[in-house]
Amino acid sequence: MAVTRDQIEKALAQIQIPGGGTLMSREFMRALHIDGQSVSFVIEAPNAQAAQALGPVRDQAEAAVQALPGVSKVMVALTAHGPAAPQKPAPNLKIGGHPTPQAGPTKPDGIDKIIVVGSGKGGVGKSTVSSNLAVALAKQGRKVGLLDADIYGPSQQRMMGTTKRAASPDGKVITPLHNHGVTLMSIGMMMDPDKAVIWRGPMLMGALQQMLGQVEWGQLDVLIIDLPPGTGDIQLSLCQKTLLDGAIVVSTPQDVALIDARKAIDMFDKLKTPVLGLIENMSVYHCPNCGHEAHIFGHGGVADEADRLGVPLLAQLPIDLDTRLAGDAGTPIATGDSPMAQAYAQLAEGLIKGGMA
Repeated sequence: MAVTRDQIEKALAQIQIPGGGTLMSREFMRALHIDGQSVSFVIEAPNAQAAQALGPVRDQAEAAVQALPGVSKVMVALTAHGPAAPQKPAPNLKIGGHPTPQAGPTKPDGIDKIIVVGSGKGGVGKSTVSSNLAVALAKQGRKVGLLDADIYGPSQQRMMGTTKRAASPDGKVITPLHNHGVTLMSIGMMMDPDKAVIWRGPMLMGALQQMLGQVEWGQLDVLIIDLPPGTGDIQLSLCQKTLLDGAIVVSTPQDVALIDARKAIDMFDKLKTPVLGLIENMSVYHCPNCGHEAHIFGHGGVADEADRLGVPLLAQLPIDLDTRLAGDAGTPIATGDSPMAQAYAQLAEGLIKGGMA
Protein backbone atom coordinates (compact mmCIF):
# COMPACT_ATOMS: atom_id res chain seq x y z
CA MET A 1 0.00 0.00 0.00
CA ALA A 2 1.40 3.38 -1.02
CA VAL A 3 2.17 5.95 1.64
CA THR A 4 -0.05 9.03 1.76
CA ARG A 5 0.69 12.70 2.26
CA ASP A 6 -1.31 12.65 5.48
CA GLN A 7 0.85 9.85 6.92
CA ILE A 8 4.03 11.73 6.10
CA GLU A 9 2.79 14.98 7.58
CA LYS A 10 1.75 13.23 10.78
CA ALA A 11 5.21 11.68 11.08
CA LEU A 12 6.91 15.03 10.53
CA ALA A 13 4.59 16.68 13.04
CA GLN A 14 6.38 14.64 15.71
CA ILE A 15 9.81 16.07 14.86
CA GLN A 16 10.77 18.82 17.30
CA ILE A 17 13.00 21.66 16.10
CA PRO A 18 15.34 24.00 18.02
CA GLY A 19 13.48 26.95 19.48
CA GLY A 20 10.20 25.07 19.86
CA GLY A 21 7.53 23.68 17.58
CA THR A 22 7.70 20.97 14.94
CA LEU A 23 8.51 20.81 11.27
CA MET A 24 4.82 21.07 10.46
CA SER A 25 3.77 23.68 13.01
CA ARG A 26 6.64 25.96 11.95
CA GLU A 27 5.90 25.25 8.26
CA PHE A 28 9.48 24.25 7.46
CA MET A 29 8.46 21.38 5.16
CA ARG A 30 8.26 22.22 1.44
CA ALA A 31 7.90 20.50 -1.96
CA LEU A 32 6.66 17.11 -0.77
CA HIS A 33 6.68 14.63 -3.66
CA ILE A 34 5.54 11.00 -3.57
CA ASP A 35 6.51 8.71 -6.45
CA GLY A 36 5.43 5.18 -5.64
CA GLN A 37 7.65 4.10 -2.74
CA SER A 38 9.98 7.09 -3.09
CA VAL A 39 9.43 10.27 -1.05
CA SER A 40 11.27 13.57 -1.33
CA PHE A 41 10.80 16.93 0.37
CA VAL A 42 12.67 20.06 1.38
CA ILE A 43 13.24 21.46 4.85
CA GLU A 44 13.53 25.24 4.40
CA ALA A 45 14.81 27.23 7.36
CA PRO A 46 14.15 30.98 7.66
CA ASN A 47 17.87 31.82 7.52
CA ALA A 48 21.33 30.30 7.24
CA GLN A 49 21.91 30.23 11.00
CA ALA A 50 18.72 28.25 11.59
CA ALA A 51 19.60 25.85 8.78
CA GLN A 52 22.97 25.17 10.38
CA ALA A 53 21.22 23.83 13.48
CA LEU A 54 18.77 21.66 11.56
CA GLY A 55 21.17 18.92 10.46
CA PRO A 56 20.02 16.48 13.18
CA VAL A 57 16.40 17.41 12.49
CA ARG A 58 16.86 16.54 8.83
CA ASP A 59 18.24 13.13 9.82
CA GLN A 60 15.32 12.53 12.20
CA ALA A 61 12.80 13.50 9.53
CA GLU A 62 14.41 11.15 7.01
CA ALA A 63 14.35 8.28 9.51
CA ALA A 64 10.74 8.95 10.49
CA VAL A 65 9.48 8.87 6.92
CA GLN A 66 11.69 5.89 6.03
CA ALA A 67 9.99 3.94 8.83
CA LEU A 68 6.52 4.40 7.33
CA PRO A 69 4.94 1.39 5.58
CA GLY A 70 5.25 1.56 1.80
CA VAL A 71 8.37 3.78 1.79
CA SER A 72 11.61 2.38 0.36
CA LYS A 73 13.54 5.57 -0.42
CA VAL A 74 13.61 9.04 1.17
CA MET A 75 15.43 12.14 -0.06
CA VAL A 76 15.46 15.21 2.18
CA ALA A 77 17.15 18.46 1.18
CA LEU A 78 17.99 21.15 3.73
CA THR A 79 18.08 24.74 2.55
CA ALA A 80 17.60 28.27 3.84
CA HIS A 81 15.32 31.09 2.77
CA GLY A 82 18.25 33.48 3.02
CA PRO A 83 21.93 33.11 2.10
CA ALA A 84 23.50 29.72 2.59
CA ALA A 85 25.39 28.90 5.76
CA PRO A 86 29.20 28.86 5.73
CA GLN A 87 30.70 25.58 4.58
CA LYS A 88 33.88 23.84 5.64
CA PRO A 89 36.79 24.03 4.99
CA ALA A 90 36.24 27.79 4.72
CA PRO A 91 34.46 28.47 8.02
CA ASN A 92 34.41 32.24 7.58
CA LEU A 93 33.37 32.27 3.92
CA LYS A 94 29.69 32.40 3.05
CA ILE A 95 29.01 30.59 -0.20
CA GLY A 96 25.95 31.58 -2.18
CA GLY A 97 25.25 34.95 -0.56
CA HIS A 98 23.48 37.69 -2.41
CA PRO A 99 25.68 39.27 -5.11
CA THR A 100 27.43 42.58 -4.58
CA PRO A 101 26.15 45.21 -7.03
CA GLN A 102 28.54 45.98 -9.90
CA ALA A 103 28.89 49.22 -11.81
CA GLY A 104 29.40 47.33 -15.08
CA PRO A 105 31.01 44.29 -16.71
CA THR A 106 34.32 43.26 -15.12
CA LYS A 107 37.09 40.72 -15.58
CA PRO A 108 39.17 39.26 -12.72
CA ASP A 109 42.68 40.66 -12.50
CA GLY A 110 45.33 38.59 -14.20
CA ILE A 111 43.04 36.84 -16.69
CA ASP A 112 43.65 37.65 -20.34
CA LYS A 113 40.70 35.93 -22.02
CA ILE A 114 37.46 34.34 -20.83
CA ILE A 115 35.65 31.79 -22.99
CA VAL A 116 32.33 30.23 -22.02
CA VAL A 117 31.33 26.78 -23.28
CA GLY A 118 27.57 26.39 -23.52
CA SER A 119 24.84 24.20 -24.94
CA GLY A 120 21.14 24.49 -25.49
CA LYS A 121 20.42 21.24 -23.68
CA GLY A 122 22.10 18.79 -21.35
CA GLY A 123 23.67 15.50 -22.34
CA VAL A 124 25.58 16.71 -25.40
CA GLY A 125 29.04 16.44 -23.78
CA LYS A 126 29.64 20.10 -22.99
CA SER A 127 31.50 19.42 -19.74
CA THR A 128 33.63 16.73 -21.37
CA VAL A 129 34.58 19.18 -24.11
CA SER A 130 35.35 21.89 -21.52
CA SER A 131 37.69 19.76 -19.43
CA ASN A 132 39.53 18.28 -22.40
CA LEU A 133 39.87 21.65 -24.12
CA ALA A 134 41.35 23.10 -20.91
CA VAL A 135 43.89 20.26 -20.70
CA ALA A 136 44.73 20.50 -24.41
CA LEU A 137 45.39 24.24 -24.12
CA ALA A 138 47.57 23.67 -21.05
CA LYS A 139 49.60 21.04 -22.93
CA GLN A 140 50.32 23.68 -25.58
CA GLY A 141 51.84 26.02 -23.03
CA ARG A 142 48.84 28.13 -22.13
CA LYS A 143 48.10 29.04 -18.49
CA VAL A 144 44.53 27.80 -18.19
CA GLY A 145 41.77 28.05 -15.62
CA LEU A 146 38.53 26.03 -15.61
CA LEU A 147 35.46 27.26 -13.77
CA ASP A 148 32.54 24.88 -13.33
CA ALA A 149 29.55 27.23 -13.38
CA ASP A 150 26.96 24.43 -13.33
CA ILE A 151 25.91 25.10 -9.74
CA TYR A 152 23.17 22.47 -9.62
CA GLY A 153 25.15 19.70 -11.33
CA PRO A 154 28.91 20.31 -11.01
CA SER A 155 30.98 17.57 -12.66
CA GLN A 156 34.40 19.08 -13.38
CA GLN A 157 35.89 18.08 -10.05
CA ARG A 158 35.27 14.41 -10.92
CA MET A 159 36.37 14.78 -14.54
CA MET A 160 39.58 16.56 -13.55
CA GLY A 161 40.43 14.03 -10.85
CA THR A 162 40.42 16.33 -7.81
CA THR A 163 39.10 15.08 -4.49
CA LYS A 164 40.20 17.88 -2.17
CA ARG A 165 38.00 20.71 -0.95
CA ALA A 166 38.82 24.32 -1.82
CA ALA A 167 40.16 26.31 1.14
CA SER A 168 39.88 29.91 2.28
CA PRO A 169 42.55 30.68 4.89
CA ASP A 170 41.25 34.16 5.63
CA GLY A 171 37.54 33.62 4.92
CA LYS A 172 37.71 36.12 2.05
CA VAL A 173 39.84 34.64 -0.73
CA ILE A 174 39.34 31.12 -2.10
CA THR A 175 42.34 28.98 -3.03
CA PRO A 176 41.57 26.90 -6.15
CA LEU A 177 42.88 23.42 -6.93
CA HIS A 178 45.31 22.39 -9.67
CA ASN A 179 45.48 19.23 -11.75
CA HIS A 180 46.63 18.24 -15.25
CA GLY A 181 48.17 21.69 -15.64
CA VAL A 182 44.82 23.45 -15.09
CA THR A 183 43.66 25.73 -12.27
CA LEU A 184 40.22 24.50 -11.25
CA MET A 185 37.28 25.94 -9.32
CA SER A 186 33.84 24.40 -8.77
CA ILE A 187 31.01 24.80 -6.28
CA GLY A 188 31.41 21.06 -5.75
CA MET A 189 34.65 21.77 -3.89
CA MET A 190 32.82 23.75 -1.22
CA MET A 191 29.60 21.78 -0.75
CA ASP A 192 28.71 18.31 0.46
CA PRO A 193 28.85 16.22 -2.75
CA ASP A 194 25.86 14.14 -1.66
CA LYS A 195 23.55 17.07 -0.91
CA ALA A 196 21.46 18.95 -3.43
CA VAL A 197 22.03 22.67 -3.97
CA ILE A 198 18.58 24.20 -3.75
CA TRP A 199 19.11 27.91 -4.22
CA ARG A 200 17.16 30.77 -5.68
CA GLY A 201 18.49 33.06 -8.39
CA PRO A 202 20.20 35.67 -6.16
CA MET A 203 22.09 32.97 -4.25
CA LEU A 204 23.24 31.40 -7.52
CA MET A 205 24.51 34.75 -8.72
CA GLY A 206 26.29 35.37 -5.43
CA ALA A 207 28.10 32.04 -5.65
CA LEU A 208 29.08 32.66 -9.27
CA GLN A 209 30.37 36.13 -8.47
CA GLN A 210 32.44 34.69 -5.62
CA MET A 211 33.97 31.98 -7.79
CA LEU A 212 34.99 34.59 -10.33
CA GLY A 213 36.09 37.46 -8.13
CA GLN A 214 37.22 35.87 -4.85
CA VAL A 215 39.34 33.04 -6.27
CA GLU A 216 43.13 33.32 -6.48
CA TRP A 217 43.24 32.57 -10.20
CA GLY A 218 46.70 34.04 -10.64
CA GLN A 219 47.94 34.93 -14.13
CA LEU A 220 45.92 33.07 -16.79
CA ASP A 221 46.04 33.22 -20.55
CA VAL A 222 42.49 31.89 -20.71
CA LEU A 223 39.70 30.99 -18.30
CA ILE A 224 37.22 28.45 -19.63
CA ILE A 225 33.79 28.57 -18.00
CA ASP A 226 31.68 25.41 -18.25
CA LEU A 227 28.11 26.73 -18.27
CA PRO A 228 25.00 24.85 -17.20
CA PRO A 229 22.76 23.80 -20.10
CA GLY A 230 20.05 26.14 -21.34
CA THR A 231 19.58 29.90 -21.27
CA GLY A 232 19.00 30.75 -17.61
CA ASP A 233 20.13 33.05 -14.82
CA ILE A 234 23.80 32.09 -14.86
CA GLN A 235 24.22 32.64 -18.60
CA LEU A 236 22.40 35.97 -18.41
CA SER A 237 24.42 37.25 -15.45
CA LEU A 238 27.76 36.13 -16.88
CA CYS A 239 27.16 37.81 -20.21
CA GLN A 240 25.97 41.03 -18.56
CA LYS A 241 28.41 41.24 -15.63
CA THR A 242 31.62 39.73 -17.03
CA LEU A 243 33.82 40.83 -19.91
CA LEU A 244 33.65 37.69 -22.04
CA ASP A 245 35.82 37.18 -25.10
CA GLY A 246 33.47 34.69 -26.69
CA ALA A 247 31.32 31.58 -26.48
CA ILE A 248 31.66 28.08 -27.89
CA VAL A 249 28.42 26.16 -28.41
CA VAL A 250 28.43 22.34 -28.23
CA SER A 251 25.70 20.23 -29.83
CA THR A 252 25.07 16.79 -31.22
CA PRO A 253 23.95 16.69 -34.87
CA GLN A 254 20.42 15.49 -34.12
CA ASP A 255 17.54 17.87 -34.77
CA VAL A 256 16.30 17.93 -31.16
CA ALA A 257 19.70 19.10 -29.91
CA LEU A 258 20.07 21.64 -32.70
CA ILE A 259 16.72 23.24 -31.83
CA ASP A 260 18.08 24.10 -28.38
CA ALA A 261 21.55 24.95 -29.67
CA ARG A 262 20.02 27.62 -31.90
CA LYS A 263 18.39 29.14 -28.81
CA ALA A 264 21.75 29.25 -27.03
CA ILE A 265 23.32 30.94 -30.05
CA ASP A 266 20.46 33.44 -30.21
CA MET A 267 20.91 34.19 -26.50
CA PHE A 268 24.63 34.96 -26.97
CA ASP A 269 23.80 37.17 -29.95
CA LYS A 270 21.21 39.12 -27.99
CA LEU A 271 23.65 39.55 -25.08
CA LYS A 272 26.43 40.77 -27.43
CA THR A 273 28.72 37.82 -26.68
CA PRO A 274 30.52 36.72 -29.87
CA VAL A 275 30.08 33.07 -30.83
CA LEU A 276 33.59 31.81 -31.60
CA GLY A 277 32.30 28.65 -33.22
CA LEU A 278 30.37 25.41 -32.91
CA ILE A 279 31.50 21.92 -31.93
CA GLU A 280 29.67 18.86 -33.22
CA ASN A 281 30.01 16.22 -30.51
CA MET A 282 29.04 12.55 -30.88
CA SER A 283 29.36 13.12 -34.60
CA VAL A 284 30.03 9.52 -35.58
CA TYR A 285 30.57 6.09 -34.01
CA HIS A 286 33.42 3.85 -35.19
CA CYS A 287 32.92 0.20 -34.24
CA PRO A 288 36.13 -0.98 -32.53
CA ASN A 289 35.58 -4.55 -33.77
CA CYS A 290 34.74 -4.20 -37.46
CA GLY A 291 35.49 -0.54 -38.16
CA HIS A 292 31.95 0.17 -39.34
CA GLU A 293 30.95 3.83 -39.18
CA ALA A 294 27.50 4.71 -37.85
CA HIS A 295 25.88 8.14 -37.51
CA ILE A 296 23.79 7.41 -34.43
CA PHE A 297 22.68 11.02 -33.89
CA GLY A 298 22.57 12.01 -37.54
CA HIS A 299 25.35 13.65 -39.48
CA GLY A 300 26.44 17.14 -40.44
CA GLY A 301 23.67 19.05 -38.69
CA VAL A 302 26.03 21.25 -36.69
CA ALA A 303 28.24 21.81 -39.73
CA ASP A 304 25.24 23.00 -41.71
CA GLU A 305 24.20 25.28 -38.84
CA ALA A 306 27.68 26.78 -38.60
CA ASP A 307 27.67 27.43 -42.33
CA ARG A 308 24.23 29.04 -42.14
CA LEU A 309 25.35 31.33 -39.30
CA GLY A 310 28.70 32.11 -40.83
CA VAL A 311 30.68 30.92 -37.80
CA PRO A 312 33.50 28.35 -37.72
CA LEU A 313 32.90 24.65 -37.16
CA LEU A 314 35.66 24.13 -34.63
CA ALA A 315 35.57 20.34 -34.40
CA GLN A 316 33.59 17.19 -35.15
CA LEU A 317 34.21 14.76 -32.29
CA PRO A 318 33.12 11.10 -32.45
CA ILE A 319 31.41 9.04 -29.76
CA ASP A 320 34.30 7.42 -27.94
CA LEU A 321 34.22 4.95 -25.06
CA ASP A 322 37.73 5.81 -23.89
CA THR A 323 36.75 9.48 -23.57
CA ARG A 324 33.91 8.56 -21.24
CA LEU A 325 36.08 6.18 -19.20
CA ALA A 326 38.84 8.78 -18.91
CA GLY A 327 36.41 11.43 -17.67
CA ASP A 328 34.94 9.10 -15.06
CA ALA A 329 38.46 8.20 -13.92
CA GLY A 330 39.46 11.86 -13.52
CA THR A 331 42.11 11.77 -16.26
CA PRO A 332 40.77 13.59 -19.35
CA ILE A 333 41.50 11.86 -22.66
CA ALA A 334 43.41 14.98 -23.76
CA THR A 335 46.20 14.16 -21.29
CA GLY A 336 47.32 11.27 -23.53
CA ASP A 337 48.26 10.92 -27.19
CA SER A 338 45.37 8.88 -28.60
CA PRO A 339 43.47 9.95 -31.72
CA MET A 340 40.90 11.68 -29.47
CA ALA A 341 43.69 13.52 -27.63
CA GLN A 342 45.02 14.64 -31.00
CA ALA A 343 41.55 15.88 -31.96
CA TYR A 344 41.45 18.07 -28.86
CA ALA A 345 45.02 19.20 -29.55
CA GLN A 346 43.91 20.36 -33.01
CA LEU A 347 40.94 22.16 -31.47
CA ALA A 348 43.21 23.96 -28.99
CA GLU A 349 45.74 24.78 -31.71
CA GLY A 350 43.01 26.28 -33.88
CA LEU A 351 41.82 28.54 -31.04
CA ILE A 352 45.37 29.66 -30.33
CA LYS A 353 46.15 30.41 -33.98
CA GLY A 354 42.88 32.32 -34.27
CA GLY A 355 43.85 34.49 -31.28
CA MET A 356 40.90 33.15 -29.29
CA ALA A 357 42.93 31.47 -26.53
